[in-house]
Amino acid sequence: MAHGKNQRLRYKRRRNGETDYRRRMRMLRGGSVRAVVRVSNTQTICQLVDYQSGGDEILVSIDGRTLVDKFKWPIDASRKSVPASYLTGFAMGKAALAAGHDEAVLDIGLAASSSGNRAFSALKGMVDAGLEIPHGEDVLPDDNRVSGAHIDESIAKAVESTKKAIEGAKA
Repeated sequence: MAHGKNQRLRYKRRRNGETDYRRRMRMLRGGSVRAVVRVSNTQTICQLVDYQSGGDEILVSIDGRTLVDKFKWPIDASRKSVPASYLTGFAMGKAALAAGHDEAVLDIGLAASSSGNRAFSALKGMVDAGLEIPHGEDVLPDDNRVSGAHIDESIAKAVESTKKAIEGAKA
């Protein structure tokens, strides 16, 4: 811990390991909106965020609870699994297009960027919805994982019905 008059104390969010300010500044200098994906203990949260000098402005926000309430995702199914993350990203992409935003930059924060993980599953949902986000094809999960076939047949059916509900709600 920095003590004394000649040592400079780091920002609190950096000390706690919550924010990488170098990465954040690189993204903000680009000037485009950010597609923020966060996976909590219970759900996946996808937001379209624009930088303002007074604080970030959230333009569109979809989370796992919205999947259950609005799009009839099964209440007993996980809201942070790979299929649920894909559907959250898909719903956020459709909502962003409806709000007039067609491109963004992915922001996964301090999450590990291993290919096929839940953050990249949400990215695949956003891209499938029609949002333009620069990415490499090798990081996206395969279609069997996205559809939920690796979990259970009932989850695969729930993914299809929820995806149709999202397309119908935003049409």
